This record gives sequence, structure tokens and C-alpha cells, in this order.
Amino acid sequence: MSLTARPCHFLCSHTVRRQSVRRGEARQMPNLPRGGGDELAREEQVSSRRKQLEDYLNNLLKMSMYRNYHATMEFIDVSQLSFIHDLGPKGLEGMVLKRSGGHRIPGLNCCGHSKMCYRWSKRWLVVKDSFLLYMKPDSGAISFVMLVDKEFSIKMDSKDTETKHGVRVDSLSRSLVLKCSSYRHARWWGQAIEGFIQRHGSAFLTDHRFGSFARQEENIPAKWYVNGKTYMEDVADALEEAREEIFITDWWLSPEIFLKRPVVEGNRWRLDCILKRKAQQGVRIFVMLYKEVELALGINSGYSKRTLMHLHPNIKVMRHPDHVSSSVYLWAHHEKIIVIDQSVGFVGGIDLAYGRWDDKEHRLTDVGSVTRSVALEQAESSFSNTAAPSNGSGRVAQSNGKSVSTVTDSADQPKLKGQGRMKRKFSLKRHLQKHGLAQADSVSSVESAEERSGSVRSLHTGVGELVGDTRFWHGKDYCNFVHKDWIQLDKPFDDFIDRHTTPRMPWHDIASVVHGKAARDVARHFIQRWNFTKIMKPKYRSLSYPYLLPKSHTTAGELRYQVPNCIPTKVQILRSSSDWSAGIKYHEESIHNAYVHAIKNSQHFVYIENQFFISCADNRHVFNKIGDTIAERIITAYREGKKYRVYVVTPLLPGFEGDINTGGGSAIQAVMHFNYRTMIRGDHSIISQLKKEMGDQWMNYISFAGLRTHTELEGKLVTELIYVHSKMLIADDNTVIIGSANINDRSMLGKRDSEVAVIVEDSETVRSVMDGQEYQAGRYALQLRLECFKMILGANADPSIDILDPISDHFYKEVWVATGARNATIYQKVFRCLPSSDVRNILELEGYLAKPGLESEDLARAHEELKKIRGFLVQFPLQFLCEQNLLPPIGSKEAMVPMEVWT
Repeated sequence: MSLTARPCHFLCSHTVRRQSVRRGEARQMPNLPRGGGDELAREEQVSSRRKQLEDYLNNLLKMSMYRNYHATMEFIDVSQLSFIHDLGPKGLEGMVLKRSGGHRIPGLNCCGHSKMCYRWSKRWLVVKDSFLLYMKPDSGAISFVMLVDKEFSIKMDSKDTETKHGVRVDSLSRSLVLKCSSYRHARWWGQAIEGFIQRHGSAFLTDHRFGSFARQEENIPAKWYVNGKTYMEDVADALEEAREEIFITDWWLSPEIFLKRPVVEGNRWRLDCILKRKAQQGVRIFVMLYKEVELALGINSGYSKRTLMHLHPNIKVMRHPDHVSSSVYLWAHHEKIIVIDQSVGFVGGIDLAYGRWDDKEHRLTDVGSVTRSVALEQAESSFSNTAAPSNGSGRVAQSNGKSVSTVTDSADQPKLKGQGRMKRKFSLKRHLQKHGLAQADSVSSVESAEERSGSVRSLHTGVGELVGDTRFWHGKDYCNFVHKDWIQLDKPFDDFIDRHTTPRMPWHDIASVVHGKAARDVARHFIQRWNFTKIMKPKYRSLSYPYLLPKSHTTAGELRYQVPNCIPTKVQILRSSSDWSAGIKYHEESIHNAYVHAIKNSQHFVYIENQFFISCADNRHVFNKIGDTIAERIITAYREGKKYRVYVVTPLLPGFEGDINTGGGSAIQAVMHFNYRTMIRGDHSIISQLKKEMGDQWMNYISFAGLRTHTELEGKLVTELIYVHSKMLIADDNTVIIGSANINDRSMLGKRDSEVAVIVEDSETVRSVMDGQEYQAGRYALQLRLECFKMILGANADPSIDILDPISDHFYKEVWVATGARNATIYQKVFRCLPSSDVRNILELEGYLAKPGLESEDLARAHEELKKIRGFLVQFPLQFLCEQNLLPPIGSKEAMVPMEVWT
């Protein structure tokens, strides 16, 4: 068929479709000037004829009826995805027949190789630089997306394709078989796809360092976060900057948490309100939540999904896995990821959930009150002109000639002691709005229990100074999960712990943000999981849950928004991923490999903060190599006579509900068993391995510690451990790993929990000190370590504490070890707190607790002792319950689950 006749050919079949064209739109098809015979033979006529054809096609494409018709796209080899800038170069496109099946879905053995299992369908194939997809020709709906990966390959032999004129495209997630019209057509498609991917997507075809799906990227703006306050503030600002799409995946997500505190702008920075606002602006929001086994875990992801889905149609939420259909009962999606426009990626250990927001103060109490101190005449005048607050209660008291109005929390909470009755009426919300300090259309008010938090001392309201503190943690956000686990999460603003008698458990955590190509890789992992879940679960196969497309690395440097105060670094994205979690053929454990590599190749020290420390505990149960690698690296340093330090900071108790005064319960004890078997108990423990080599010299190489703090609550001294939830490693002040992966088999082996992390290596150095010698430290790693050490050791309050040199004898022995030992001794003397090395079995618990501490015997002396506390560091009680069998007793529910659950 001649080129000039071809447009008429495909438009003839469109006669019926033209009848349905919208009224008001031009129906007249442009005329194609005809010529023939000798005219085409004349050279001078060729360019004119070409121009006429070009004008004809341009006029045709101006008409939406023809432009959007699939035959038009097929004729000119384009689609709606051809020229989207962020999807990279145009690539290859055309109509093919594709065979159903071939997905790597756990539990399904039929992969489309039997003729009884598959069918052929006509699809429009699009090949891009890092993925290929196919669409339904009539609707343009994307039906499948295949990411290019290290297993990507093209096969064209009939024994591979099992069909005549076939092309087989393999990846970690699928074997896709295409059928072409001829042998020559099949060879062209196969060679063209292979050639295009080799030219434009070669970075995705290789197995990268540590076995990661992503390569190391250079000059990536990166930033670390210590604790949730600054992290959530930057997340809130980044979400506000989103223009196209937001990806979020969490182990647990609480829609009603505030990302910025104290709350002085109403609901503006509440997570659900932010997401609703962005959805209304046209941003598409995709959320993936871990679907828990409800009998075992009470995080109520169903409530989170329903709450988010009801906000706006642009918000889509998936939960995974379905336990029965997937046979996955033991493992969890444990990742914590937020991606903005595939250009900004937050990765770390902080879920957007209750209890996670905290700062360097690690407060134990949050009773909360707001007072307005003004002259008596001003107060009386103000009260007479304002209405009663609808959600709060207030009282007026006389003090030194001043009238003080106190607004306290009451709405949506159980009535707790200490709350007064309202005697005078004063709306603090209305007053803040009047002076431009709160939005008039906000649902919240400073006196509302749902939206009030934080200090407002600095607000200039025009009626005198606001004094006191509002609440930082509302309702379920005020928690102590060892004391009591969460309940009734569908009532977010109801307290479930009496904050007047029970201190909260502070939360210590680490996170990071990356940009550009690294953020593209974080997004790519999210997209792979999303698309896999869409295939796996029938309820998500509708068009309302779209397939997601990864943006091209070629445009990753075009940052429209960057988180402030970032540092240029080298970044690689790591993950634990497998068939059940991401639908890939071979599991990936690049986080584990990176940890082992960083420890093995460290020259001076390793600093670890982690929620768990389970490794090398028992060859029958534990398989990750982190503990053994630490022991081997220390033994190497000892044999070489070189100075080397390992710092491990981990929770004093596992984060399960239980009364440690009676032993803690089977769940707490089970995790303690494996933690202690890693540290000191049994022949495979780190300290046992070191003792065989060097005796008691091990103490010069490794230190185990936890965190604890204290305060007064309702006039009574109280203490509580600080829950270390971090998943971080710093090596030699130049290498950092931050992510969601715990040091245990669940997180590290790849086949179990799904995880994501970043390894950040410094490209900029600053002058520092290492063992008394000048040292070029990495800017990113050094600043992160110093921030952690300042907070943990109390150097923020006492600048005389020298934390610059991490391995000198002075720092290790006289600062780190001495501070931890002194603080632990003082806490035990004042509070008789647990865990303690003085308690070696359950029988000794009662006698230990029967002896009173100073806080009940001599309050004045207790206060004097507590003044000696520096920071939060306490020595880890390595001998606690060392004579007790901590494995779950036979017959308990904890003993019924496989041992792998605890490791």
C-alpha cells in the first residue's frame, strides 16, 4: 500500500465511529490533495508533496475524534505516552498479540505454558528506557507494566516462546510472550527492544553492588533526621509541594497525627487534612499499608484505609498481603517510604503513626494546659465579650492581683483527674483567629483536644502573654506500649492511658531524605510493589487502581523542590524483597550485604542504633551474619594491635505489652532471649567469641547500651526507658546506613519482612579527629554522629563534654562507658528500675523490688542524685535474668508460633 493511500485506508473503517462525534466539533475530514503518475517522478514535486502530507496529518490530529482513535496512533506509531518528558525518550511502539499468564505469583504454579491456561489478546506495546507496558487499543487503558531489571532478556527461538513467530521478554517478575505476524516481524521486535534497552536502560540490566536493584548515584542531595519532629516537619512541607503524585508505604499509618507541633494553625498540618488538600488540588495519592493478622496485631489498618479512602477519589489505598490466598502469615511489609513526584524520597524507621513524634527532649509527661495572664480589668472585659468554647473547659483563679484563665482539654477524651470545671467563658481559638494566628476555616482550636499541642508561650496575641504548654500528644498518640498496647484506634482522640499517673514512653528514631536519581529508585521500588499487588488482588484490578509508571533517570536532575539543608553525597538504595512481597523471582538482601560490608571494611569504629540486635545467636535459628562479622572485625583489630570500637544502642526492653516487674511475659522474654544470645549468652554470642580470643579485653572494643530518662509527674518522680526504634549504622564517620531494617533475620534475609534502606557515603569531607590524629571525616556522617552523641551523652546541656574523637581512650572510657555506668547506677539507686543485672532469675525479682529506692525513702536525696545524670545513656544490663530460660514455655501461645517469628 502506498504511503499516500494509507491514511484513507484506516479512516474508512472509522465511518461509524465518526457518527458519534460531539456536536460543535468540526466533522469535515481534511482533504488529502491527490496526484499521481509522472508528477511523483519529478524531483521538484517531492518536497511539495511531503509538505502537503504533513499539513494533512497535522490538520487531522487537531481533531480529537481522530487524534484519540487507536488506528490513528497505530498508523503513526505514537500513543498518549510517547512524548511525556518525564518518561524519557519516545521508545518503541506498535500493535502486538500478547499471551496471558507468565506472572511470578507465589502459590500459583500455572505460568501460562499450557495451552489450557492462556489466551491471546491484541495490545499496544510501548517500550521505554526502564520499562515496557501494553495498553488496550480501544480504551488506552494500561494493562501491564514490566520493569527492566537484571534478569531482563529477549528470546526469539520457538522452543523458548512455544509459539510461531514469537518473542519472549523475561524479567524477575514475568515471562511475557508476544506473537508477531511473521518471522521477520518477530526478529525486528526482539532485536529492536533489546537494542533500545541496551542503549537507554543499561543501568538497570546489571546486578549492582550488594546485589541491589539500584546502582550507587553520585551528587545526591541528602539529609538525616534524629527523631520524628524535624522529620515530620520536612515531610509536611514536601507533601505541600507535591504537584503530581505522592507515594506512601508504612507498616502502620495513623491518619489523624499532626506532622507539625505545637499546633497553632488548626488542622493544616494534620496528615489526613494535608492529603485531602493535595488530592483536591489534583495530586494523585497512592498508599500501601501492611495488612496485619488481626488476632496477633492491633494496628487496625482497615480503619486507616477507610479513613483515607473517604477523603477524596484521588486517594487510593491498598493493603497487602491477603494471608489466606498468599499463605503469608508470619512476615510483614515493614518499609517506611514517602515519595513526592518521584523526585524527593524519605526513607527511614519512622512510620507516620501514633507515638513516633518526639524530639531531643524525650519528654515523659504531657498533661497540658494553656493559661492567659492579663490584668484583671482586661480579663473581665475579654470574658464578657466572648462566647463559651465548645470543646474546652476553663477556670478563673486569682493569683497576685492577676486573673488567669486556664483552658484545659476535655473534648473526645475520658474525664481524667486534674481537669477543672469551666467558670468563665473565653474562646482562645476565636482570639487567635482575630489576630491572624489561626485559620478561620479550621476545624481545630487551641482548646480542642483534637488539635491542641505544644508550647504557645511565644505567641503575641495582643491580650497578654499565653503561658503554659498545650499538648504535644493527643489521644492515642500519648502511649506507653509496654504498659498497655493500643486499643480502639477508630477513636483517635480518646486517651487510653491515664497521662496523670503513667508516663509516656519516649521514641528515639532515625530517618533520611534523598533526591534525584536516588528518589527515582525509591519510587521504582514502590511502583514495583504497587503493580504487583494490583495483579495479586482481584479487588485492585479495576481501572480505579491504575498501574504506576517509573519516571526516567534522564530527567531526575530537574528538581522543582528540594528539602532545605541537604548535603551532596553518594547514595544507593537497598532493600529486602522477595516473591511474596514484590513478585520477584530471586530474593534481594542488599541491606544485609551492605551491613556486613560496612562492618568488615571499617577501619576505626562502628556505631549502631537498632530496635533489635539478633544475630549469630544460634546456628539452628539465626542466619544473618552481622553479629559474627562484628566479632571477626574486633578479633582482627585485637590481633593487629589496633584500636577499634563498636557502639551498640538498643532498647532496654522489647516493645511488647507486659509487666517487667513480674518477668515481662512470654513475648518480651522471647525477644530478650535472642538479644542476649547475640550479645553475651551461649557459645555463638559476640562476647563469648571475643572472650575465647582476648579474655576480658573485649570491654575495650565493644559497648552495649540503652537509653533512659526521668521527670516529675503530678509531684512524683518517675522514670521510663526511651524506646530505641532506629535502624542505623555509622562507620568511620564517612558511611551511613539508614532504613527500616532491624538487625534480625526477619529484616535482613530478604525472604521475610520487606524493608528499604539507604547507604550514604560522603563526597565532602571536613576536618575532624580520630584517635588523637587529624582525620578527614565525611560531612554527612560526622554531623549525624555528633547529633546523636550530643543528645545521648548530654553534650547539648554541657558543652564541656568532648565527643569529637569517637575512639580515643578518653572518650570511650571516661565519657561513653563512664556516663552509661554512672547513669545506670543512679537510676537503680533512685528508682530500683528494671531491667537490672542484679536480678538474675525470676525468684530474685520480688526481693529486688521489695527494697525501696530513694524516690520513696528520701526524696531530697533522690533529687540530688538525679542532678548527676548526664544525657540518656545507660549501661545495658547484660546479666538480667541470665539464669532464667527465656524461651516461651510449652503450651503458651508464643510457643505455638515458629521460632523464626522472634528472630
